Amino acid sequence: MLGGIPQSGIVLGSPKAPVTLQYFADLECPVCKEFTTGALQSLIPQWVRTGKLKIEYRNLETATREREVFRDQQVAALAAGKQGKLWPFIETFYREQGEEGSGYVTEQYLQNLAQQVPGLDIAQWTAARNEPGLASQITTDAQVASSQGFTGTPSFLIGKTGGAPQKLEYSSLTDPGSFNAAIEKLLKA
Repeated sequence: MLGGIPQSGIVLGSPKAPVTLQYFADLECPVCKEFTTGALQSLIPQWVRTGKLKIEYRNLETATREREVFRDQQVAALAAGKQGKLWPFIETFYREQGEEGSGYVTEQYLQNLAQQVPGLDIAQWTAARNEPGLASQITTDAQVASSQGFTGTPSFLIGKTGGAPQKLEYSSLTDPGSFNAAIEKLLKA
């Protein structure tokens, strides 16, 4: 599904896309999994592949019970992003997601996920996980989420690329209708 789509860091899609969707998520959140395996699977071919939408992944701790575990899993995803593999890592995480709050996210679990991501250089990924900039990205995302009043995941901001984003209210995480309407409105503006 992602083959041939530009990926850089947290971004899926063309950097020149006219609309940006910011997706605030916790990798242990089962409702985020619902979006990622539901509506997102329609948005990618219709909007991202066609160059009209780019999606930015943002971290927001809501489902993970232990702050250190949240940091480790998010840094693991961001480290994959250093190789343009954040989105395949996220999809793999959601596909393998365990029961919320069960403590399934361990170092071995993260290593196993990384090994499933096609083309991910494990040595580079391991080294990147120690870069302090990745942990500070988590803090920045939390500040943005707080400024928007987000307390749950998934949460979304959408807007013209380079403009001021607005909260996106959605009616379903499996049906892309609310997302499609917001994207179409921004493309016509």
